[in-house]
Amino acid sequence: MHLTAYRRVLALPGVRPLMVLALLARIPITAIGVTMTLHVAQNLHQGWGAAGLVGAALTVGTALGGPLNGRFVDRRGLRPMLLVTTAAEAVFWSAAPFLPYAALLVGAFVAGVFALPVFSVIRQSLAALVPADQRRQAYALDSMSVELSFMAGPPLAVVLVSTFSGRTAMWSIGAALVLAGAALFITDPPVREADEPGTTPAEPPTLRRRDWLTPRFVAVCVATSATTIVLAGTDLGIVALLRGAGETGLVGLLLAVWAVYSLAGGFVYGALPRAVPLVTLLGALAVFTVPAGLVGDAWPLLFLTLLPAGALCAPTLSASADLVSRLVPASARGEAMGWHGSSLTVGLAIGSPLAGWAIDLGSPAWGFATVGLVGAAAAAVLLTTGRLDRTPNPPTTPPTASPTAPNAPSTTAPSPTASTLSPTANASSPTASAPSPTAPSPTANAPAPALPTAPSPTAAP
Repeated sequence: MHLTAYRRVLALPGVRPLMVLALLARIPITAIGVTMTLHVAQNLHQGWGAAGLVGAALTVGTALGGPLNGRFVDRRGLRPMLLVTTAAEAVFWSAAPFLPYAALLVGAFVAGVFALPVFSVIRQSLAALVPADQRRQAYALDSMSVELSFMAGPPLAVVLVSTFSGRTAMWSIGAALVLAGAALFITDPPVREADEPGTTPAEPPTLRRRDWLTPRFVAVCVATSATTIVLAGTDLGIVALLRGAGETGLVGLLLAVWAVYSLAGGFVYGALPRAVPLVTLLGALAVFTVPAGLVGDAWPLLFLTLLPAGALCAPTLSASADLVSRLVPASARGEAMGWHGSSLTVGLAIGSPLAGWAIDLGSPAWGFATVGLVGAAAAAVLLTTGRLDRTPNPPTTPPTASPTAPNAPSTTAPSPTASTLSPTANASSPTASAPSPTAPSPTANAPAPALPTAPSPTAAP
């Protein structure tokens, strides 16, 4: 392992403060799922299904709003988007504790659309601050930051709700999100490289969406969704297995251990001398998840069976974010990162009910196996398609033709990239791949499961 690579990334101007801000800004986002679930169940006296419906509304809103907010950044710049989303967060979280259930359901959807996109903004800014040959380490550090946020956010939410009230917890989340938005507004981290054409909002890029929204980009989004399907299903499988064994009190501990596995895996992945293809990471994550629940009554073995899959969580998500940063030019990267975040959220929304259905029909072991098989099938399809043989150069904004030399060749030279999606591609570059969501990413605004437990690691949009 080469730890020097991490030190070089953190020594780059602007990276270290951005990482600190990312860690702190994501903590309130990771606390949203548990807080909303407890508020609906305890304060509004609704069932777990009703609480899950509010989470689903927030999830759908976030999935729709991510690309829209990202396109807003591409067209108008970061600060105007931060003004709108920070104001929306302030309004929603100030009023949310007083809303009846029906109004909260609608408000959660609207709040999702206008949610502060901390995860996407941080990843977009990393692509602007860090050269392509160091992004794998940068996104590995980002994935580890997401893990730490998920380890802090949900427990803090539970403490606030149990010690004070759900209203206090919701106001605390709102205040923290407003502070995060203000901090991003003041620091104004760059979202494009300085030499990128159309760098300023006054220079609208001429790049068309179809120039970068290619089948390969869609394949990366599919792999991202498949990853969070596996993670969300594993999260629910852990809860169901321990609950069936009468050890519900250990759910939080096991989820924390799972997050530590992911944290360690992200650290090792970023320190490797060579990148691992995304499809290989996804396939291994899925295959190792399938047998994780076969421990039966010997539930302590779950701490061991989750190790290999857990260690692959952060690397898989970081690799997908790094690929997005390479496939899309800076002038469209905000919207692209929004689609990446939406892919994380969609996977979370599918994974939990899919695993729950399998658990209801069979057992917790079937929950692990079902999402694992879905992930493995997605990896197999991505592996066999011919579009994944190599990573194309990122499209660039077409240059304006010179009136005196209409036939002169373009002076814009494409930068070489290496594939991280297919294991058959050239993987000799140490920067071939690398993500929030927290968790989203693990997502960040993704809903908590029906029970008030911590979200899955790194699965945050």
